[in-house]
Amino acid sequence: MTQRDSAVRRMLTGLLEESHLMAFERLPSRVAEHAAAAGFSDALIYLGDLQRDVLRLLTGRGLDAAEGAPEGKAKLSVEGTVAGRAYQYGLIVPIADTGDGLRGWWIPLLDGTERLGVMYLASPGEDGEDVRQDMMALSSLVAMLVVGSRDTSDSHARLTRLQPMNVAAEMQWTLMPPRTYADHRVVIGAVMEPAYEVSGDAYDYATAADVVHLSVFDAMGHDTSAGLTANLAMGACRNHRRQGTGLADLGDAIERVVLEQFGRTRYVTGILADLDTSTGMLTWVNRGHHPPVVIRDGRWTTLLRCPPAHPMGTDLRLPTTLCHEQLQPGDRLVLYTDGITEARTPDGEEFGLTRFIDFLIRHHSDGLTVPETLRRLIRAHLRHHGNELQDDATILLCEWLGPRAGPTKGVASLAGVPHPATG
Repeated sequence: MTQRDSAVRRMLTGLLEESHLMAFERLPSRVAEHAAAAGFSDALIYLGDLQRDVLRLLTGRGLDAAEGAPEGKAKLSVEGTVAGRAYQYGLIVPIADTGDGLRGWWIPLLDGTERLGVMYLASPGEDGEDVRQDMMALSSLVAMLVVGSRDTSDSHARLTRLQPMNVAAEMQWTLMPPRTYADHRVVIGAVMEPAYEVSGDAYDYATAADVVHLSVFDAMGHDTSAGLTANLAMGACRNHRRQGTGLADLGDAIERVVLEQFGRTRYVTGILADLDTSTGMLTWVNRGHHPPVVIRDGRWTTLLRCPPAHPMGTDLRLPTTLCHEQLQPGDRLVLYTDGITEARTPDGEEFGLTRFIDFLIRHHSDGLTVPETLRRLIRAHLRHHGNELQDDATILLCEWLGPRAGPTKGVASLAGVPHPATG
C-alpha cells in the first residue's frame, strides 16, 4: 500500500468513525479536515434545491447552514455552470489550474442514484484514474453522511428551499420515496410541481423480490384536504400491499379507508401497477385516471388502455379490470397526473399529451439520464405556463432494463451514476 493509499484510507475511516455522532452542520468542517489530510484542499459541499435549479454552499453556520459563504460562491446555477454540468450529467468535471499548482474538480454527490449536489475539491498532481476513484469514494461517503443527517435537520430543509412551503407540500415531500432509484433491473424517476405548493398529487414505488410496484394518485381539490386524501390513499396502498393484498383488490381496499375517513366527500384517482422484472410483464388497474404511456425504442409510444373503475372514494361499485402489457427491455413506462397534460396558459393553450411525449422522446434520444430528462421536462412545462400552475403536475417514469441486465457502467449511466473515468 502506497503512502497516498494509506492517507486516503485514513480519510475515509476517520469520517466513518465520526459519522455516528456527526450533526448536519458539522459536515463541512469535518469533511474539509479529513480531505486535507489526504491531499485534497478547498473541499466545498453544494446541495441542490428542491426544484434542482441551483446549488447552495453548505457552510454549517446559521439556521440554514449557509451563512458566511464567500461572495460569488453561495449559490451556483445548475444551468450554464461547470458545477451544474457535473450535477446534470453525473460527470467528474476537471477545471483549469487554480494558479497555485493545484487542479480543481467538481464531483457529483449521489446517494445511490439520488442526486444531492456536488463537491468541489482541489488536488496537486496529474489527472489519474486513482485520483478520480479517491474523489468518488469521498463524495459517496459525504452523500451518505448528508442523507443520514438530513431527516432530523431543519437546517437541511432551509438550505434546500428557496421559498416558503405550504402545509400540504410539507406532508407530501415527507412521505414520498426518493425521486430517483435504480438497480440492475429498473431506473425510476419522479417529479412533482408546484414543488412548494403541491397538494393532491402523490407517487409511490417499492420493490419486493422480482416485483416493482408503481403508483400515482391525484386527489380531489387543491388544498390541505387534498393532501390529506392523497397521503391517506398512499398510506392505505402501502399498508394493504405489505399485508399481501393483490393488485385486483388493492384499489377497493384503499377506497374503504378513504370512505371510512371522509365518507363520500373526498375521492382520489390513481394507477396501481406491478412490474415483474424477471419477465417484463406489467399488470395494472386504472381507478379513474389517465392511461399510462409506454415509450419504446425511443420513438414509439403506446397508450395503455384499460377499462377504468371508479375513483377511490366515490363508492360507485364499478368492476376492477386487471390489465396486462408485455414490456421489452429499454421500454419506459410513464405515469402522470392531469396537471401535466391539461394545464393551460392564460390564453387557453394546453401543454398537451403530444407535447409531453415528444419532449420525453427527444431527450431520450439525446442520451440524457432519467432524472435529468424529467428535470428539463418540468422546467419546460413551467415555462410554458409562465411558472404558474393551476393544478399539481406529477410524473413517475420507470425504465425496465431487461431480465438479464447487470450492474454495469451502462446501466448506472441511465440513472446519472458517474464512472471515475468519465469527465
